Amino acid sequence: MKTLITDINQCTLCKDSLPLGANPVIRFSEKSKIAIIGQAPGVRVHKTNIPWNDPSGERLRDWMGVDSDTFYNTDNFALVPMGFCYPGTGSNGDLPPMKICAPTWHEKIWGITDVKLLLLIGNYAQRYYLKKDRHKNLTQTVRNFEDYLPRFIVLPHPSPRNNIWLKKNPWFEHELLPILKMKVKASLTNFHRQ
Repeated sequence: MKTLITDINQCTLCKDSLPLGANPVIRFSEKSKIAIIGQAPGVRVHKTNIPWNDPSGERLRDWMGVDSDTFYNTDNFALVPMGFCYPGTGSNGDLPPMKICAPTWHEKIWGITDVKLLLLIGNYAQRYYLKKDRHKNLTQTVRNFEDYLPRFIVLPHPSPRNNIWLKKNPWFEHELLPILKMKVKASLTNFHRQ
């Protein structure tokens, strides 16, 4: 475990493509039960080295019904994005995550953790993990979230940029979020009983 974390923290595979340099921001432990697989750290996360340390993280914690202490306890959650470093900003927000991180590191991480539930947040994570089982777009994939249970829960990104999407899709709050909260609570409860 320590060797893997050290190797990831020292990773410089794509340093020449990163505007602020290599700074992998991840958290996990052998006991992690739930994996949160998002896009890539934003600039604020890059500067603080705290994953989901932004309005998106606040909304995500609200969606799951957990507080910060629970969220940042690596015995509960593995915070492992598709790209481990801040990729830079483009005309429509942050650039896509570097494509080398997930194939290089994800399977190694899952091989030493006890993760049973993976939250796939956004198109990049869903495309990588669901492959041809995705629906035609993110909305349809999330709308058909039950197709991916019990291993995966598919979510849109909790960014404030998605407020319009959330308003257009009220079923998300009424149908998916209660199941998300129930699955998270069950996973954490089962963990604490062991």
